[in-house]
Amino acid sequence: MRKLKVTEMGRMDVAQYKTSQKQPVVVVLDHVRSLYNVGSVFRTSDAFRIEAVLLCGITARPPHPEIHKTALGAEESVDWRYYERTEDALQWLKEQGYKVLAIEQCEGSTMIEDFHPKRGERYAVVLGNEVKGVQQQVVDLCDGCLEIPQFGTKHSLNVSVAAGIVLWYMTSHANTHV
Repeated sequence: MRKLKVTEMGRMDVAQYKTSQKQPVVVVLDHVRSLYNVGSVFRTSDAFRIEAVLLCGITARPPHPEIHKTALGAEESVDWRYYERTEDALQWLKEQGYKVLAIEQCEGSTMIEDFHPKRGERYAVVLGNEVKGVQQQVVDLCDGCLEIPQFGTKHSLNVSVAAGIVLWYMTSHANTHV
């Protein structure tokens, strides 16, 4: 077995990415502190060809060297917008027809393996602050909550790890491959 060289992978360039069909998913970062987590979410969003990343509150915005360190240029390919208030981002998403889901541990949340994305439906997933999670007032505006099962002693995952799990699940289980 031989590892492929980057030149053998047939990846698209930024211009091709910008005009390509995207997965009907938007990521919302609600007051994410770590610029490395922000960059990682951009990179994962590029990998799964996600529509956009919405950066809210204290979440840092490109260009920034610490975002670039983990994004590796994905902050140039993935569309993004900034909102001072996450609630305004959710209002805009709902006006655009997105179903908004918090990735959080809530009463009545749906375990991710029990969630079945529907073809033709547009989704936004809200990921929260590294310490406090998704703000309660933001959860209150969501159409539902998805929870990632955990079996150890910790009660949370790193936000960029959670993003990777959720985006993989959303794109692999929705029959919406582009």
